[in-house]
Amino acid sequence: MVTFHRLVSVAAPLLRANVDTDLIIPMDRYLMAAREQMHHYAFETLRFLPDGTDNPDFILNQPPYDKAEILITGANFGCGSSRESAVWALYGWGIRCIIAPSFGNIFYNNCFQNGLLPVVLPEPSVTTLAQLAGGNASPVFDVDLTRQVVTVTDGAEYGFEIDPKRRIQLLEGLDDIGVTLNQLAAIKRHRREDEIKRPWIYLK
Repeated sequence: MVTFHRLVSVAAPLLRANVDTDLIIPMDRYLMAAREQMHHYAFETLRFLPDGTDNPDFILNQPPYDKAEILITGANFGCGSSRESAVWALYGWGIRCIIAPSFGNIFYNNCFQNGLLPVVLPEPSVTTLAQLAGGNASPVFDVDLTRQVVTVTDGAEYGFEIDPKRRIQLLEGLDDIGVTLNQLAAIKRHRREDEIKRPWIYLK
């Protein structure tokens, strides 16, 4: 997994509450798509017109937001069914950080397994950031995981909380399996010691 330390990027405002995983990636049509292809279908119903052409009104189709790596959105982002493919689709598209007042629990946890930083801020702060992002200047945001701060162009800082273990996972580029493998020596040592104490439970 790629590490996450600091991200400097234009942010795209999509201030819409209750964006569910089916809106992010409609799995009734793309269940069998390869992980590397998921981003082609992200936000399909918002992103494309019925004839298949880009919807010019969709924020992520408009420059400079089409290159945004930060998404600012409404409460309960990623709610709905539990599908890790929603995170794959966003990450494959280039989104590395999502700022919202709240997230669907499973989506939030899946973000940390795939190197995507979900930042929770109070709703008024998210609204302010979305307004800044949507302004004529399209300011660049600086998301610093080490300091746990989002900084905007005028120097204003918005601190965010994150579970210390999750923070370390992103900083070191570790999913849950990687965290476990970091303890491999201790696991093997425990097994050797336990096999001496309880040999009858180990198949030979």
